[in-house]
Amino acid sequence: MNYSKKTVYDAPVAGKKVLLRCDFNVPQDKVTGEITSDKRIVAALPTIKYLLENGAAVIACSHLGKPVATFESYVKKQVEKGKKEEEVTRESWEKSLKKLTLAPVAKHLSELLGQEVIFAADTIGEDAKAKAAALQPGQIMLLENLRFNKGETKNDPAFAKELADMAEIFVSDAFGTVHRAHASTAGVADYLPAYSGLLVDKELSIMGKALDDPKRPFVAVLGGAKVSDKINVINNLLEKADTIIIGGGMAYTFKKAQGFEVGKSLLEADRIDYADEMIKKAADKGVQFLLPVDNICAAEFSADAEPVLCDGDIPADLMGMDIGPKTVELFSNAVSGAGTIVWNGPMGVFEFDKFANGTKAMAKALAESGAITIVGGGDSAAAVEKLGFADKITHISTGGGASLEFLEGKELPGVACLLDK
Repeated sequence: MNYSKKTVYDAPVAGKKVLLRCDFNVPQDKVTGEITSDKRIVAALPTIKYLLENGAAVIACSHLGKPVATFESYVKKQVEKGKKEEEVTRESWEKSLKKLTLAPVAKHLSELLGQEVIFAADTIGEDAKAKAAALQPGQIMLLENLRFNKGETKNDPAFAKELADMAEIFVSDAFGTVHRAHASTAGVADYLPAYSGLLVDKELSIMGKALDDPKRPFVAVLGGAKVSDKINVINNLLEKADTIIIGGGMAYTFKKAQGFEVGKSLLEADRIDYADEMIKKAADKGVQFLLPVDNICAAEFSADAEPVLCDGDIPADLMGMDIGPKTVELFSNAVSGAGTIVWNGPMGVFEFDKFANGTKAMAKALAESGAITIVGGGDSAAAVEKLGFADKITHISTGGGASLEFLEGKELPGVACLLDK
């Protein structure tokens, strides 16, 4: 896939209306609705400020959560959860939608920008269209939650065209959504010239270079729960990396393939043959393939469980929860001389303090490596931030699913639709 895309710097934005896709899918307090982290809003500020300062009228849009767009679908979902059809009311559906309004985001964005963010009560309705038509250069508005319209996730051309008709240029700055072919991420590009925002451009240039032309040695560190989630990632990286390190729950399927006992550890029995195949493929290609040599185990999956060090085989009554001290040393040594390191997925159950050491040690090793370090979104990004190493990492991706599909070498619909340089 071509990662070299035209950016907002290439777009003739002065005096133009710009439809800007942001990722304002922010976490909120379940009771008060208050935004608990504004990181994603702050991440969009450089692009928004550039557009406003260069005379664009900005029509920002985003999704928030997973609202059920039609009452009929809502009824169906509630019935699946065990409710009787006659008990499900339109009022409860409307209440569920109100919880996912972008109004608090508009308010917070206004405070961050120091200017009013005009809020539209709908996405392509009368209010949105009237406010978009009246919008002047240097002004910004935010549409209501895109997913309130069922045409968004279905990439309905009619919905995409109505969104596009409000603007003259499309700018994509929501990297966390570019792996989805939705109306606002890909569909609108059928009707408007499409450019990348500064956030998406940064992701493409850093991650694209890491995969296509890495400073070597190139080390990939993969963790997380399941082998099945990372099959395509491992396959793709075996063609590019010098060393692949496997930790987390997925490592036990590989250990089983090597003939070790894994006790009650997470195991995908239907992936053992695949794991064996990958170990052999790495050997054939001369790629160093590192697996845990010892583990921190426990009798139960609990924050209060007593850690037990297991060397080699894991007893039948225990489960692996983290990598052990010998493995920490092995993995840390492997990254210490790297030129480029990509990390996706924690080394253990880092949410439990007693089993966070492996993930913490990996984060520390990356921070001290002197290499170009890239941390994929999701759990590994959360771990690096929680453990206090975020400021020592070259790049932390803003996209969980998107960064994973990037590592798989997949074409991302929200990137493919942008204009090539």
